[in-house]
Amino acid sequence: MLIDKNACQGYFKRRLPIFAWLPKYKLTWLVQDALAGLTVGLTAIPQGIAYAIVAGLSPEYGLYAAFMASFVYIIFGSRENITIGPTAIMATMVQSLVLNYGPDMAILLAFLKGCIIMVSGLLHLGFLLDFISLPVITGFTSAAAISIASSQFKSLFGIPGRTEGFLDSIEQNLPGKRNGTWLQKSLWGLTLARNAIVVVTGTVIAYIFYYNGNEIFKLTGSMGKGLPPFRPPPFSTTFKSKTYDFVEMIKIMGSTIISISIVSTIEHMAIAKAFAKGKSLDATQEMFALGICNILGSFVSSMPVTGSFTRTAVNHASGVRTPFGGLFTGCLVLLAAGFLTSTFRYIPKATLAGVILCAMYYMLDFHTYLLIWRARKIDFAVMILTFLSCIFLGLELGIAIGIVCNLTILLYFSARPSVKTNIEQNDDHRIMIHIIPEEAVAFPAAEHLRANIMKLSEESHCNVVLDFKNLKRIDVTVAKNIKLLANDLSLRGQEIIYVNCCKNVEDILKTVAPELRNEFREITITNG
Repeated sequence: MLIDKNACQGYFKRRLPIFAWLPKYKLTWLVQDALAGLTVGLTAIPQGIAYAIVAGLSPEYGLYAAFMASFVYIIFGSRENITIGPTAIMATMVQSLVLNYGPDMAILLAFLKGCIIMVSGLLHLGFLLDFISLPVITGFTSAAAISIASSQFKSLFGIPGRTEGFLDSIEQNLPGKRNGTWLQKSLWGLTLARNAIVVVTGTVIAYIFYYNGNEIFKLTGSMGKGLPPFRPPPFSTTFKSKTYDFVEMIKIMGSTIISISIVSTIEHMAIAKAFAKGKSLDATQEMFALGICNILGSFVSSMPVTGSFTRTAVNHASGVRTPFGGLFTGCLVLLAAGFLTSTFRYIPKATLAGVILCAMYYMLDFHTYLLIWRARKIDFAVMILTFLSCIFLGLELGIAIGIVCNLTILLYFSARPSVKTNIEQNDDHRIMIHIIPEEAVAFPAAEHLRANIMKLSEESHCNVVLDFKNLKRIDVTVAKNIKLLANDLSLRGQEIIYVNCCKNVEDILKTVAPELRNEFREITITNG
């Protein structure tokens, strides 16, 4: 068996994109990648800490997740501006597991989720995500934003838990960006680093009061020191004096393993498409990269990760040229995790809560709400149903309800396609029923179509003409029902004729129902 060398090299470069862009790398790009990477790092550090707290974890877990994903994506990522790390939705979905069974559940979940996504990508199963519509995704993300924001009010007001949004007006209000005046450049830089500035300012104020013996803020508190050990994810755990083996941990996770994999992939692919900027997107490779980031992240105690809207937007706005910018992001987060942990304990919880609340506002996509309402009311109803289900029944059950509702509507319209019907006459002055299916007809609609035609033909006692000019394909079930329809009509002394078939439709009809007539293809039919 001969192996195509070029094909192997092409596959190798698709699965390890670093070998495609690294040989072409220019030193002039290094400054832009470094600037973008460091700017993203200033966003990733406070967000990582905040997300870990939302998940019920100690703050360092968010940093562990941020640095490993940044390094891994350099090798496996196919887009230069995508950043992967902890996000608010991921934090929210693991929160209950962490609070009830300990942090090891989040780490193992990252490993299992990574395996599922990686294998799904290699099997090209990404097309299944196409069955999750925009209204469902919008309702889910809006509910997640509301849920996360509401969980922060206790911390905000000092009663003791997501940042996933980006100030879109940055690019609109600062048209000069990197090429503007020094004032515009300064404002642009300050805006991108606003989370870090807020957290640093809050920390300094809290430390001053603490140093003078006045602890007026509820602080983040102590966190693990140093870097995490590189070790396999925990396949058993002990929490509150009770030990759980691997099988028990899987049972506890239940449907969360599947739901978090789906949500993570949706979130990541939506970001990848949004920032593709007209370039083709290798969905298989992006799923493969996301899976690897989670798998390797679990070896350094990472919580589940996915693409981040906030940090990807910052990365893009900063002018990143290649995935190499992730090296600088990862190194900055790594330095913070290794040397600044003693400082992080002075971060006021209210500061992190404010960061999360602000970001949650930008997750509420009011433009999309209005667009869906104006375009199609039934889609708006699906969005509201998903939103309310996620709010009151939980994110996992809520998105499942939304998907089922959307698929039910899809199946309903598939089973009840639009059909145009006219009573007409041909050139020989014969009266007949002219039936034109106005969209695809698949097997769910087969019996409904046959029953309707039988009813119409019974009332008018006319022959039937099926005009397939709008159909590009039918299936065997539909062809079989048309054959049964022809038999039923013949018992009444009526006949059925089909016209304007494309080759695919005609081939199926000739195979399943060769006795049907197609001789009126050229006959002109006019309104009677």
